[in-house]
Amino acid sequence: MSSFAADQQLLRDPVAALERHFGFREFLPGQEPVVSSLLAGRDTLAVMPTGGGKSLCYQLPAMVMEGVTLVVSPLIALMKDQVDGLVRRGVPATMINSTLSPAEQTERLREMSAGKFKLVYIAPERFRSSAFIRALKGLPIALVAVDEAHCLSQWGHDFRPDYLRLSEALEVLEHPQTAAFTATATPEVRADILKVLKLRDPYVSISGFERPNLSLRITHCEGHREKYAKLKDLVETHRTGIVYCSTRKKVEEVSATLSGMGVKLVAYHGGMEDKDREWAQNVFLDRSYDVVVATNAFGMGIDRSDVRFVAHFDVPGSIEAYYQEAGRAGRDGEPSDCELLFNYADTRTQEFFIDGNNPGADLIRSLYAVVRRLSGAGNDGVLLTINELTETLNLKNSMQVSSAISHLVRSGHLERYDVPGERARGTRLVDPALKPDELPIDEAALDEKDRRDRAKLEAMIQFCYDQQNCRQQWILQYFGESDSTPCGTCDFCSEDRWQDQRAPSAEEFLIVQKALSGIARTCARTPVGDWEGRFGKGKIVQMLTGAKSADQTTSRLDTLSTFGILKSEGSAYVFALITEMEKAGLIAVRKTPYPLLGLTRRGTAVMKGDPHFRMGWPDRNRLTKSGKEKEAVQDLSELSFDEALFEKLKEVRKRLAEEAGNVPPYVIFGNTVLECFTRLRPDSESQAMKIHGVGKVKAERYLAPFLEAIREFAK
Repeated sequence: MSSFAADQQLLRDPVAALERHFGFREFLPGQEPVVSSLLAGRDTLAVMPTGGGKSLCYQLPAMVMEGVTLVVSPLIALMKDQVDGLVRRGVPATMINSTLSPAEQTERLREMSAGKFKLVYIAPERFRSSAFIRALKGLPIALVAVDEAHCLSQWGHDFRPDYLRLSEALEVLEHPQTAAFTATATPEVRADILKVLKLRDPYVSISGFERPNLSLRITHCEGHREKYAKLKDLVETHRTGIVYCSTRKKVEEVSATLSGMGVKLVAYHGGMEDKDREWAQNVFLDRSYDVVVATNAFGMGIDRSDVRFVAHFDVPGSIEAYYQEAGRAGRDGEPSDCELLFNYADTRTQEFFIDGNNPGADLIRSLYAVVRRLSGAGNDGVLLTINELTETLNLKNSMQVSSAISHLVRSGHLERYDVPGERARGTRLVDPALKPDELPIDEAALDEKDRRDRAKLEAMIQFCYDQQNCRQQWILQYFGESDSTPCGTCDFCSEDRWQDQRAPSAEEFLIVQKALSGIARTCARTPVGDWEGRFGKGKIVQMLTGAKSADQTTSRLDTLSTFGILKSEGSAYVFALITEMEKAGLIAVRKTPYPLLGLTRRGTAVMKGDPHFRMGWPDRNRLTKSGKEKEAVQDLSELSFDEALFEKLKEVRKRLAEEAGNVPPYVIFGNTVLECFTRLRPDSESQAMKIHGVGKVKAERYLAPFLEAIREFAK
């Protein structure tokens, strides 16, 4: 029997093909229908969970089908990892990306034409070249597999403009059989993938997003100290894991701190040299190091199955990003922990990213005008770095400039080019006669993308604050799976969640009702009857305890019937009580530049008399006015610590120290005092002077700017 005939037989028997080429006797759940669809010649969209074996779904058909399979993959590290693994198994595979010289790329194309490879991994930026696409046209292409296909959707969490070029490339290649694979795609992203790739009568497989071996947990942390303690505990318990941070700077900070705590780790982010990133990836994969601290640039396609924990030091920008990254734990099916260390202040980093990824029409026109002006009459182009263009436009967020350039390149109004010997890429106009005010910009589409990105962050925040639902079930419903059941292992489902919580006493129930009634009176009522927050925690605590301040008068909170309703409890206790009510799901937190407090439907029911709830309870004896208030104020561990407010107060202290003749900052107030300010948020001199370290002389000399900063922060 000829080898081609044998392949024809295997086309009809996927299990036999699986055993012959990969040595497995059975498929993982969801794999076989996808493989069968591809072997039958159908275009396919497969949504499979991380660790569900997406790669095999196109690698196996590639081995059986006649011709070469092109795999579009977004990261060089991911390509190398998969190609190396295939070659070790004896599979003829290679890759084409920016690491190849023009001569090497030409030779690689020649080898593909000669039938040397069954799988060729290609970086999406290669499709910028029409010459490259024409070179592919003459090849016997069996299948085009688009990995991480959510990258082509502007509504996805990891949009990459080069992926959009696939639509044109497939047109030139006369629409070979095409398959798209992703681990995280909402219904709208799935629709976008089908539309952009123009899949014909596709087989759509959604294997399910459930990862029953993962325990999803949200820990609300008041500051970095609490986060580091949790990370140290995770490392000591599980040994092998990934810690995700939102920025390169944070990766370096967390790596340095954990290293100082004795954790053996490796760092990884996109700003590192290629060789350093490759080294970091390799030593993690070969188990020389078991902990990696990284941005989201790390992990896509990383094949290490024994990752026992994934921790997020900062909140991700979307549920899709969170679940994809969390899904890198436990790929061997063994129980693993996914810990998100949440502090609301961290959302500002994600808001910065959203601003950077969504330049408005005015900014896009301004950038175009600058390039047009600097290019001169001859359209010579502009040789400026992104940072230099950002300064020229008098902006602070260079991401906005990068995004505006990408928009203009995609729309065909700018082109970018490399200049030998220059670190900056050139930028020039495609049509020099076109004026900025004549640019055809779809402002509605820009606004819609901005709205969706902010909605994704809002969903992520609500997920973190939700105290009424199973974490896994919440996520599955987000992705459109409405028939899921509680996982039994997340922080909501696990028994230890309830150990420190109890039902209220009659007196405690009345206090909670008073607090909820006060919050309700500060809210706006929506058309559907919800209580939508308008004020932050600081102002609400002042209102409930009857604290006189200019803010209370300006906001007219001192006219409410609930003004001072919890005066006898004291601000320290009320502040701690509201924090616990948030955790219990009685209080809704609305995202604005600062969190605003409203009522959940559960909180509304309690306010109206339903006593059936459980929550943690602050120590009234220590925190109420009936106790020793001086001691209560000094022991503020149960009160919320806000890193952003702490940094703001340090800035005030630095300014005052400079004005006082560059004295050491601690001469003004020490860090311990600033931390107490951050937790207690005093609104008067008398309240601040109850803090150890705030005497009468210092209060008269320095206190006013700190109180003003605290009031401003609470707005």
